Amino acid sequence: DVQLQASGGGLVQAGGSLRLSCDASELASGLAFEDQAIGWFRQAPGKEREGVASISPTDRTTYYSDPVKGRFSISSDNAKKTVYLQMNSLKPEDTAVYYCAVSITGADVRFLHEYDYWGQGTQVTVSS
Repeated sequence: DVQLQASGGGLVQAGGSLRLSCDASELASGLAFEDQAIGWFRQAPGKEREGVASISPTDRTTYYSDPVKGRFSISSDNAKKTVYLQMNSLKPEDTAVYYCAVSITGADVRFLHEYDYWGQGTQVTVSS
């Protein structure tokens, strides 16, 4: 089984910051961390899951959805096999459960269906 562990969520006031971590050190053998795209998604109550940001497996280029562009930053630490999502200038509309996931095809988060392996979510709540 592919094991992804998301953490770092919490309650923060609007304008604050949080850093989420996605620990992929338990990826199944045959799935090299540096060969996978890793994405962050979020799902608010009553809404569909949406892509937030992803980092590609080849040159580690990044993709951000429009609502978070300029406020969120995704990065990876290959040695720790961990992907981070730094979230700044948080807004109440960022409130959601955040998930990290792996795409073997290297797709960015616009292609949710190409993300095969998912971690458990971490709750982010932004108060106004």
